[in-house]
Amino acid sequence: MGNGTTASMEVTVTSERASEAAGLPEPLVREASLGYQINHVARLLERALRDRIAAFGVVPGQFAQLLALYEQDGLTQRELCERVQIEQPTMANTLRRMERDGLVERVPDPNDGRQALVLLTDRAHEIRDGLVAIAHTVNETATRGLDAPDVDTLLRSIAQVIENLESADHP
Repeated sequence: MGNGTTASMEVTVTSERASEAAGLPEPLVREASLGYQINHVARLLERALRDRIAAFGVVPGQFAQLLALYEQDGLTQRELCERVQIEQPTMANTLRRMERDGLVERVPDPNDGRQALVLLTDRAHEIRDGLVAIAHTVNETATRGLDAPDVDTLLRSIAQVIENLESADHP
């Protein structure tokens, strides 16, 4: 391990010096990149969740919608988009698949006939406890070795990063 690590460190130092000499920005090291690390964690969490919820006939792309509807059933598609932060076309496709899979149904909004309410089916209600238990298990696995205050700090920090990025001006 020592030789590989030394060689890796030499390449990094050499490339940093070359960048400095050329007036280029310092290279971005994956392990020190917030974006890379968060993306890596998200992919690992998605894989762990996918492997466990497959037995329920649910895929990770449906999971956020189910959680939002477990919190408040009967949302409009627009409200659901706002809650889970995805675009309308993606939501429309996901809801079609969820209807096909017997997880939701769309019914006309009695207060506004132009809109539909997204309602959980009996099947979705029946699998709720199993899905929530799996989510808790995945979160516990991910935070193993962290005590409760560290997990709280991590979640607060991530919430701050999200707030920063949502409020940033985007071109």
